[in-house]
Amino acid sequence: MRLAKVIGQVVATVRSERLGMDKLALIKFIDQDGKEESSVMVAADRLGAGEGEWVLVVGGSSARMSVEGTGQTPVDLSIVGIIDEVTGGSTTWFQKSQRRY
Repeated sequence: MRLAKVIGQVVATVRSERLGMDKLALIKFIDQDGKEESSVMVAADRLGAGEGEWVLVVGGSSARMSVEGTGQTPVDLSIVGIIDEVTGGSTTWFQKSQRRY
């Protein structure tokens, strides 16, 4: 799993039927210092994460299994959790309740 921040949504009304109708989120991964990486990715989002939220993302076969359960969905990344807080030692990188990041 990796940490990521939702930076927007992707709307694709015409798409493979195997993809289903899950929302698609635009994300940036978070590095070891709690900063956004530069590349932008798209992840399937069954949880309805909002813009600015930090999320847990899985990739590969784990992403396919989390979306549909059979492993046949054409998905490389999937949001599997919405994060409330990220801390390490005496550092707090993110707190949802205070939007501290």
